Order: sequence, then structure tokens, then C-alpha cells
Amino acid sequence: MFDLPHPWMGTLSLPPALAQKRRRTIGLLGGSFNPAHDGHRHISVMALKLLGLDEIWWLVSPQNPLKAADDMAPFAERLRHAVGHARHPRIKVSGLETGLGTRYTVDTLAALHKRFPQTRFVWLMGADNLAQIHRWAGWTQIFDHTAIAVLARPAYSLRALAGRAAHRYRARRLPAARSRQLVGTASPAWIFLPIRLMPVSATQLRAAGRGLASPSSPHL
Repeated sequence: MFDLPHPWMGTLSLPPALAQKRRRTIGLLGGSFNPAHDGHRHISVMALKLLGLDEIWWLVSPQNPLKAADDMAPFAERLRHAVGHARHPRIKVSGLETGLGTRYTVDTLAALHKRFPQTRFVWLMGADNLAQIHRWAGWTQIFDHTAIAVLARPAYSLRALAGRAAHRYRARRLPAARSRQLVGTASPAWIFLPIRLMPVSATQLRAAGRGLASPSSPHL
């Protein structure tokens, strides 16, 4: 049994016996969620549909190594706010990196692959992160061991698809029409999903003073 308690979701548990009966496919959306917003929910709902995922876990990072701590809301507030924005039975919010003791995505993924050997994980990210993933610790290991789905984001997609990571793994990119085949394709494997764009970002919300405001009504 894998149990990682945190204050808002209780525990994130998957008994080994359940994992053996049916291989689950879990999408992982990591980030600061500073704050969580409808853009996160939008790409999550689209990923559930297009990739045929069982669930998506939002991994709220205690501290993104590439972001300054000065502008970061407290971890517990970001986690609680993300729970309020998820609003979907198959989107689970977790602070499991605090339990794992991991700081970098590559280490978090390695720990999850080890603890859930029968579960297929897909790392989800916006095009803005594809454009800069070459700055992440162990970024080639992320590509080499975990399927990756990149979702379009306003103003970033063209630059991301012309970037270093997209160029290095260009031969391993699946066409969008084969999105449901991603989870069954040996890594490295990635896909770019040209979904409907939603022009909202955490940076814009903080600049507008909306920060960790209450989530809006469901609309997806």
C-alpha cells in the first residue's frame, strides 16, 4: 500500500492488488499552482478525453526550483485552492512530493514508477514548459522513461515546437490523431495536442491581484 497523507485529500492510495488486476493510466500535471486556475482544469479535462486517461493527479510543488520563492503563496494555501478549482471526480489534487521528499520532476517520476510498476503514467505539460524543459534537471531522463503529452498554450506553441527538446525527440513524436496510442507506445514518446486555447495564466492572475481568489463556477 502506498499512502502519502496531506491535509486536503487525505491519502493518495493504490493497493498493489488493484494495480495488478487492471493497468491504470494516470496523467500527471505538476506545477506551483500559484494559483490554480481554469486553464489547468481545461487542459486536464481535454487530456482525460483525448488520451483516454483513468485519472489526472495535480502535483502541487512545494517549491519550483526554477521560480523565485518571494512570489510564491504558502504551500498549504496553493494546495487548498487547487482542490477548489479541480471540480472533477477524476482530477485528484496532491502534495505527494512532500511525502516523497523529491524536489525535481525526474526524481518524482522515478519514485512513482518504482512504487506503481503496473501503472502507466503520462506527464502533462503546457507548451510553455516544453519550450524550457531543457533547463530541468534530468530532462532527457523524463523523456526516456515517461510518455509526455504537450498541450497548446497561447503564444508558446510555435516556439516550443521549434525548441531544443522538440528537435531532439522529433522522431519520437506521435501525430495528434494517434493520441490514444501514446500510453501504449514505448518511451521516449510524446505528442502535441492542439487543443482550444484558454488565455489565462497564473502570472496574469497575480498581476491583476486575483491570486488565490475563490474559484469561479464550473463551466467545462
